[in-house]
Amino acid sequence: MVRILLILLLGYLLLVMALYLWQRSLLYFPATYRPSDEQLQSLGLTPWPQDEWRGYLGEPKHSDAKGTVLVFHGNAGSAWQRDYFAKALTARGYRVLLAEYPGYGGRAGKPSERTLVQDALQTLSLARQTFSGPVYLWGESLGAAVTAAMTAQLGRGDVDGLVLQSPWRSLAELASHHYWYLPVDWLLRDRFDSQTHLQDFASPVAVLVAGQDEIVPVSFSLSLYQQLSAPKRLWRFSQSGHNNLPLQADADWFDEVMEFLATGGKSG
Repeated sequence: MVRILLILLLGYLLLVMALYLWQRSLLYFPATYRPSDEQLQSLGLTPWPQDEWRGYLGEPKHSDAKGTVLVFHGNAGSAWQRDYFAKALTARGYRVLLAEYPGYGGRAGKPSERTLVQDALQTLSLARQTFSGPVYLWGESLGAAVTAAMTAQLGRGDVDGLVLQSPWRSLAELASHHYWYLPVDWLLRDRFDSQTHLQDFASPVAVLVAGQDEIVPVSFSLSLYQQLSAPKRLWRFSQSGHNNLPLQADADWFDEVMEFLATGGKSG
């Protein structure tokens, strides 16, 4: 019996060591395929900027842009596969930049919290230099954690509003929920502590949650929402899971979210 317990303990320790060493390959799931020009054209997107692309740009067709929305996507896939955000927001008069992460979608680099956040800040800086008008950040799941971390390094007024879609309070808390049998808090290198990052953020924050979210429990998102001190509003999709929010371009809630941000959190 003692020998069996020792073997089990050794196996557990080897598992913990392997997870520590290779955790980022288990944490990030980038799609590395870069779309062709023909594919992008069919989606109404162009690489941006042209000389050293960081994402894909969609422009409103019939008017000057009301502002720019930088979208930071979730863990799996890549930026161009979130073209539904560009369709919905350009139809409402906004310029949309689907930002791509290092190591995703054909971009060089290896993802980590520091790499993703610093690169996102560079993309934001370049966008503010290039485009006039308000700038909003939209973060989907992992992207919500990236945008939250960005705000901790920005000055007041550097962005005009924030959308957090399926956010968490901290990655350590989320990982501990899914992997309760592991000492996650000791192992985790990338923390993505959104609760701390957002504590001084003052611009309007729209929070979108899925009532049946199987990846980020809705209670985690609601807990983060309750602790926000900024002007805030919650959109709850009770019948949706993590990957099936109603993202069709004509969904009324897109109008509500953008009006809330554009009025400085005064609408609704």
